[in-house]
Amino acid sequence: MNAPVKYNSERLMTVLLAPVVSEKGTHIADKYEQVIFKVMPDATKPEVKAAVEAMFKVQVESVQIVNVSGKAKRFGRFNGRRRSWKKAYVCLAPGQEINFGTES
Repeated sequence: MNAPVKYNSERLMTVLLAPVVSEKGTHIADKYEQVIFKVMPDATKPEVKAAVEAMFKVQVESVQIVNVSGKAKRFGRFNGRRRSWKKAYVCLAPGQEINFGTES
């Protein structure tokens, strides 16, 4: 197993942008013990793991990252495109939980 890598704590605080709260996200959280986060476009799996462990004091088993491409939209007669973004599925260790409803 690889030795733990030390990351800049300022960088780790900026890696996670927001939790993705949706119907699909709550279903995944209940069924698979995973949490979904919107992350920086240049974030890596080890960075996301270290950031979640540092911010929420939980153990992370694995991280899957997905690039979400922006939708093509029309504004009147003009064609436009929403921004592409990156999301991370964070799999927590059994018995671990992140509760966004209360301050800790």
